[in-house]
Amino acid sequence: MYHFSKREKILTGIIGILLVMTIFLLNPANRSNDVNELVITNENDADEIIEVENDLDLPMEIMVHISGQVYQPGIYKLFTGDRVIDAVNLAGGLTKDADIDKINLAKKIVDEEKIYIPKAGENVDSNFVEGDNSNIDLSGNSDNVNSNKIDINTCTKEALMSLPGIGTTLADRIIEYRKTTKFNKIEDIMNVSGIGEKKFNDIKEFIITN
Repeated sequence: MYHFSKREKILTGIIGILLVMTIFLLNPANRSNDVNELVITNENDADEIIEVENDLDLPMEIMVHISGQVYQPGIYKLFTGDRVIDAVNLAGGLTKDADIDKINLAKKIVDEEKIYIPKAGENVDSNFVEGDNSNIDLSGNSDNVNSNKIDINTCTKEALMSLPGIGTTLADRIIEYRKTTKFNKIEDIMNVSGIGEKKFNDIKEFIITN
């Protein structure tokens, strides 16, 4: 009777294992299960990727209006997390007359913010400079309220342009109008061409007459 050597036994075992694996892999039912498991795995991976993307705090586009002592005042598109300095750079940088002591270049900006860069020596409330147009004092103290507002009879062109919806053209018209006619009450500003009731309602909380 023939006896297998140790080496032959090992080779026979390996061949047997390979035959079993080949038969298993060639079985259509087994291949189908493998494919299904692969698809399920991929779907789960895709779901995890989507969940991760949803959890990411991706920057969103915002629009800000910057005016005053910058070379190119206007409305610019930035992203959440950007700072005042980013808006200033988009607007061409600060002019030599800009009062950098009255602005916080490191402040984060928000959507629809108005940033006004004052001129050196110009008396403008710091909160208004940084774009907070809602700093209205509700305490009943009229002196505090008025300190946050612009006198349309005496303010600079830049200050006028810091008002919502007031650009270069309207600011020039206001200045031309007051050269000959004083604004006795804030409603008189509607006598300026281009300023109707809607625009007046947008700016009335930020202006006074003295």
